[in-house]
Order: sequence, then structure tokens, then C-alpha cells
Amino acid sequence: MSMQRYKSTVNSGVLAYEIGEDRIKVKFLDGTVYLYTYQSAGEENIEQMKALAEKGRGLTTFINQSVSDQYAIKVS
Repeated sequence: MSMQRYKSTVNSGVLAYEIGEDRIKVKFLDGTVYLYTYQSAGEENIEQMKALAEKGRGLTTFINQSVSDQYAIKVS
């Protein structure tokens, strides 16, 4: 799988994302990549993050307000 460019029309902290069945990987503008999983952040939060990523709006705000420290691992 490859990362998809996040298509926000406003300034966003998110650059790209990659969706898996029970996870989402998020790359931020500073180059860091975090993996969020059902186990680390909860199924409902991950599904919300997937929807926001595909919509191209609201992902940065959701992460900051709801799951910022609930990632499974910092990939890079």
C-alpha cells in the first residue's frame, strides 16, 4: 500500500495517509508518520479518521482533539 495525499483545501498538519482494515497511518507536514490502530485508539475513532481522511477535511482537528497520543507507534 502507498500513502494517499491528503486533499484538504485549507492549511492542514496532515500531508498523507494510508488506510488499512483496522488502522490508519498518518504522515504530518514535518515528516513524522504515526500508526493508529483499533487497539490503540478504538474502532470508532479509527473509522472516523478514515472517513475524514477520504473526505479531505477535519482529520488534523480530530487527531488534535481526540486521539493525539493514542497512536500505536511512531513509524518515522
